[in-house]
Amino acid sequence: MELRNLRALVEIVRQGGFTRAARALFSTQSTVSKAVKQLEEELGEALLERLGNGVRLTGAGEIVYARAVAMLAESEHMVAEVADLKGLISGRLRLGLPIFGSARLFAPLFAEYRSRHPGVEIELMEQGSARLEQALLAGEVELAVSLLPAPDAFDWQLVRDDPMMALLWTDHPLAGRKTVRLARFASSPMILFEQGFALNARIEAACRARGFEPMTVARSGQVDFIIALVASGLGVALLPRILTEGRPLSPLTAVLVDETDLRWQAALVWRKGARLSPAARAWLTLTREKLPTGGLPGTSLAG
Repeated sequence: MELRNLRALVEIVRQGGFTRAARALFSTQSTVSKAVKQLEEELGEALLERLGNGVRLTGAGEIVYARAVAMLAESEHMVAEVADLKGLISGRLRLGLPIFGSARLFAPLFAEYRSRHPGVEIELMEQGSARLEQALLAGEVELAVSLLPAPDAFDWQLVRDDPMMALLWTDHPLAGRKTVRLARFASSPMILFEQGFALNARIEAACRARGFEPMTVARSGQVDFIIALVASGLGVALLPRILTEGRPLSPLTAVLVDETDLRWQAALVWRKGARLSPAARAWLTLTREKLPTGGLPGTSLAG
């Protein structure tokens, strides 16, 4: 069983089809199709169902896909560890980042990482925290950013601890306050994130702990659109402070939500007991250096 055939299967599933997989592999669609056909002939089972708008794994395909992801990761680790013996870090950094906050929090670190380890290829997956946790368990990424408290299946390293800010229109009764308690929004319409974002569960749990369900009027995965919805007067939004700092909010205002149990605590997570590649360990080292208190360099986390 050849690794390149397994790699083709994995990429087809990740890309959602043969054409996009071939593009990602810098190959042709016929070559990718042939690789899957060889696997199916070798195993005596169909691995993929061709659909009108993509592909779907068969029962056998799900087993092979899961094993293939693990085998490819181990292959990469082996090559990287041999290079590490020579004092060179190579291989791939397979990193899952959340859609919110990553540009400001991590973008400055990539240039530093690249200068230290030019032989490492960086492969990013951008999704909500809930989806990233699934990808981590499936072996699609090696490190991911999620929110604390982390599931028991993961080890973690804090990278940012932020309070939540209530985004209000200027004539809102609470807009002039420096801080506000969450219970004050019990009767306010609220704009939340899409269901794939773990922060929703944190907000909803904090509301329930205070005896109310959030009155959700809209959901979005785009910060700019959430801000626009607040500006239109549709409702109140709760955002991590990292998403309000340095952003022009006028005519809106951001008020600190004074609740210790509702904070945006982002951490790098990885499977408990996993043997991390040299590339992943190097990323953890860099973030520990640059974000030693879970914040941005030079940024106070008070409040």
